[in-house]
This record gives sequence, C-alpha cells and structure tokens, in this order.
Amino acid sequence: MRFSPEFLDELRLRTRLTDVVGRKVKLVRKGREHGGLCPFHNEKTPSFTVNDDKGFYHCFGCGAHGDVVKFVMETEGLGFPEAVERLASEAGLALPAHSEQDRAQDDQRKTLHQVMDAAASWFQSQLAGAAGREAREYLARRGLNADAVKAFRLGYAPESRTQLKDALLARKLTEAQLIDTGMLIKPEDGGASFDRFRHRVMFPIADAQGRIVGFGGRALGDAPAKYLNSPETVLFHKGRLLYNMTMARAAARAADRVIVAEGYMDVIAMAQAGLKEAVAPLGTAVTEDQLALLWRMAPEPIFCFDGDAAGLRAAERAMVRALPLLKAGQSLRFVALPKGEDPDTLIRNQGVGAMREMLDAARPLIDVLWDVELARLPTDTPERRAGFKARLRERLSEIADPDVRGFYKEEFDARMRSLWQPKQDFGPSNRFRDGARRPPGKGRGRYDAPIPVSRELLRTPLAQGAGFTNHRRERLILMTVLNHPELLDRYQEEFMAVDLDSDELDKLRAAIIRIAASCHQSDDKLESSTVRNHLYQEGFGRAVQRLEGDKGLVGDLFAKPDATADSAEQGLLSLMQASQLQLLHTELEAAEVDALSDDIDEAERATRRARDLRAQIESLVERLAGVER
Repeated sequence: MRFSPEFLDELRLRTRLTDVVGRKVKLVRKGREHGGLCPFHNEKTPSFTVNDDKGFYHCFGCGAHGDVVKFVMETEGLGFPEAVERLASEAGLALPAHSEQDRAQDDQRKTLHQVMDAAASWFQSQLAGAAGREAREYLARRGLNADAVKAFRLGYAPESRTQLKDALLARKLTEAQLIDTGMLIKPEDGGASFDRFRHRVMFPIADAQGRIVGFGGRALGDAPAKYLNSPETVLFHKGRLLYNMTMARAAARAADRVIVAEGYMDVIAMAQAGLKEAVAPLGTAVTEDQLALLWRMAPEPIFCFDGDAAGLRAAERAMVRALPLLKAGQSLRFVALPKGEDPDTLIRNQGVGAMREMLDAARPLIDVLWDVELARLPTDTPERRAGFKARLRERLSEIADPDVRGFYKEEFDARMRSLWQPKQDFGPSNRFRDGARRPPGKGRGRYDAPIPVSRELLRTPLAQGAGFTNHRRERLILMTVLNHPELLDRYQEEFMAVDLDSDELDKLRAAIIRIAASCHQSDDKLESSTVRNHLYQEGFGRAVQRLEGDKGLVGDLFAKPDATADSAEQGLLSLMQASQLQLLHTELEAAEVDALSDDIDEAERATRRARDLRAQIESLVERLAGVER
C-alpha cells in the first residue's frame, strides 16, 4: 500500500516518538533529548538518544537511526505498511484508500501548492507596488520593519473583484484550481467567480513543511469581518495548523518554550523583537491537534492572551481542552496581559523586556484552573464551598492520566485546607504574627509567615525575629548561591529540592543549575561573575537586580559576596533545612486534619503519617540546631 507524504507527515505529527520508544526502552530526559540503553545491541552504558523535536532516534554505539515508523518495524518485526497501519490506529488516524484516483489527487495537491505559492508571490508584489501604499503605511504604524514583512511574506490584495484571478489565469493556472484553493469564490447562482480577498493585508499560512496552504487577510477598510481566513480545502485545515509553525520550531527548541498568541500581528511583533518561538491558532479555539503540535515543540506551551474578557475566555477554553490530554511533564502555562494590552502593543509601548518579564512569570495550568473556579461564585457559606469543591472534582474527572489526576487532587485538597482551615494555636513562642491563616501564596497552599517550630529551632539565629518569612528565606537561598555558586558542588540536590513560592525565583534557580552544569562540562571555573554574566545573557538581568536590591536581605552577612566559605555554607544549609521543616509542618497539619476523618482506614493511615512526620521534624530540628551551634 502506498502512503502519501502528507499522510505520513500527519502520522508523525500525531505520534510522539518517546511514547512509542518508551514501551521498549526506559528513557531518561537529558535536556531536549531522551536517552537510554539501545534496544538494538547489548550495552551497559546508554548511547541511545531520542529527539521528539526532530522526530528521530540514534544510537552512537551501533549506528541505528530512524523515525517512529522504522522503530516499530525494527522492534516489532513488521513491514512498512503494517507498521504504518498500527501507528495510525493508535493515533486515531484513518488510513487512506489508495487507488488511481488517490494518486491523481496527490498530483493535484502538488499543483495546488504551486498555485498557493504563486498567489503569495503576487500578493507580495502588490504590497511593494503603488497599489500597496495604504497597506505599507498600516504595517509601518503597527511597527513592522521591512525584514519582518519579507520573512513572513506579507502581501496585499487589491480592492478589485478579479485582479488576482486575471493575473494568475495569465500564468496558465486554471479557474478550477483557484476555486479549489479557496482563492476564488464561485457563486451558487452560476455567476462569474471573483477574488475572495480584496483590500486586505495578506498573511500567508504554511503547513509543517513550509508550503503555503492558506491565507489570512486583515481588512484595511470597513468590512463585515476584520480578519478573513481561507476556507477549508484539500490543503487547508485550520484546526490542524498553527501560524508561524514552521519558523517557530527551531526557535522553540533553542528557547525550550513555545508562545501561543492570539493573532498574526502578535506573532510577527514578537518574532521581530527576538521572540521567534511564537505561534497562533487560526481564528478558532485551540484544538487537540494544535495542542499535539505545541507539545512537540515544548513540554509546557505558554498561552499569552489579550488582557480583556475575550482573551480570558480564550485562555479558559484552551485550559479545558487540555485537561484530558495532560501527561507527566506535559502541561500548559498562561500569561494574562494587562487589560487593554496584547503582545503587539505591549512590546511597542513598553519594550520587549516587559514582554519577557510577563513570560517569565507565566502561571501553571493548575493555578489558572483554581482561580477560574474560585472566582465563579462566593465561597462564604458551607454550601457554596461544597459547590466549589464539586466543580473542582468535575474538572479532575476530565484528566485522563491517573498520576496527574492524583497530584491535582492532592494539591487541590491542600489548598482547600489552607483556605478554610480554622486558626490553630501553636503556643506563645511560635504563633503566627496576626493569629490567623493567610491565603495560599501563588496558589501553592503555603503560608507567608514564620514557621511553627520547636523552641530548639527558635533559638537559632536564622529563625529569630519577627518577619522571617518564606519570601525572605527563599530569596536568601538564591542570594547565597548566586554569590557562592561553588556550594552547588555539595548541595545541588538539596538546592533543587527547595520548594519556592516565587515563580521568578524558581526560573532563576533552574537557570543557575543549568549554567553550573554547563561550566562543569566546559571545565570553566564556577564563579559568581560567570553565573551572573550568563544570567544577564539569558534575560534574567532584572530578576538578579531585584534580588540584589532587596533591602530586607542586607543584614544577612553569610549571603554576601565577601562572606567566608564556612559562613556561606552554614547559612545556606540552615536555610534549606528550615525550608524543609516548613514543608514537613504543612504536611503534618494536613495529616492531623485527615486523622479526624470518619473513614476509619483513612484516619489510621493519616495517624501513622502524622507520627512519621513528627519524627522527621524532631530529627531535622536537631540537625538544624547542630548546624547553628
């Protein structure tokens, strides 16, 4: 059976290579690749790599190399047609019926691709000519330069019923071809066909192979539709495509992220400003096929929508569509721009730095889901709280992956306990300053207050004094490591395990760890100046400046650059252990609440858990006190 290139491309887009290989090989993520022991020869040291972005596997030991189809053929002993059929069945992709007619259709598609490219070139020529003056002025007002216009092949459709038609027919293209591609409209009453796009700035839309398959047109005058897309054709399926998908893939791999904006101009404005990893759906709510494309580019696409009601609704629709598809390491993040702003206007008004800050502060899906459901109705009565809980349970039921669903449930339960749990008195020496629980910071269910600890811990210098908050502790940890990165040689694992409430500091920590690993690989000396230089080059300059400018950290001498190695080490170790203690106390509180359950088995499990946590807390308090002596 013969399969068209388009069908095989669609199959590869719908099939994640690591999912298929992972059935045979235990894979470990290594940056943008996965590695494991080669299934094609016996080896003890992993030399087998899988790259989802590029769609191939390779073994540096035996030279095995191929795509997902070849892997199934080699490991299952199947022929090419059988391997394709199995993968298509798993992907829910209907097999094409090949015949002479099908082969003729394949040839037709090739011709139609040529028609679309010719149309794009003609629109470009119109933009550059006298007729395109108004369109050029519009693009200039929107801040686009000549390089961006050329890179995205922007064009102009003149205000004429048949100018495109006449031009392409003169090139020996047929009217039927122009109708099949959606470039002409054929009236049902049998009248003469006419150009679909008129008096519009034209945005060519490419498929995964970079071939023009459709257009979006932005009206320059009064028109019923501000934006108009090509209709569904044999080439153009808007729910399976992303604007700028072809050019964004390489940039997404380099940046390890992909940005999803609402419109063409947002994508082009970001690309022009250096954020080339931006794409956009084509005027519709994001589809499952589009999510699959996004997850092939990056594990957590960042959805960046306009800061108005429509933008928020679009973000919610994307979130709901993604819930059934969540997997380990596969989720979404969201940026809500200031009201009245979109990426295009934000970059023009405040610069790309402001846009980068918004992206760095992108919120995880679980936070957005929590906030959306919490904001629907008040939760000031038991009945309304029960309604809120029921809505969360309904959302949880939509998550198919059992592990992801379980962790979401645990997190939601912890947040609800934090939100409504009555205040508790831990004694005069360790009571919260305001005597009451605070709302969870950043939706994580943590308390921005001194941790409730035993008297031994309270005598340590780092825990003394009102105002020693989670916020201050985590910033001190980052400051200490930033000024003394050599400590990562001994405490990288503990540093990675610290739970940070601040998304900005979490990203900064990940960058520091990545830079430290790069220094070790290149034999560069791991010094504070080296780390700072890399952070500034990677766009973390403002985060570093905010950290260093925090006046609340000036009294902690161990975190300063001139602190002795022993002082910095003791300070960092004490801070990280105090952070761990905070988490243990939070878990203990939750276990104590669960121990009151009417379910006897659950109560017994919670009681045992609370007993274990108290032992861990006591042991950690003793170790922490020992560090401070």
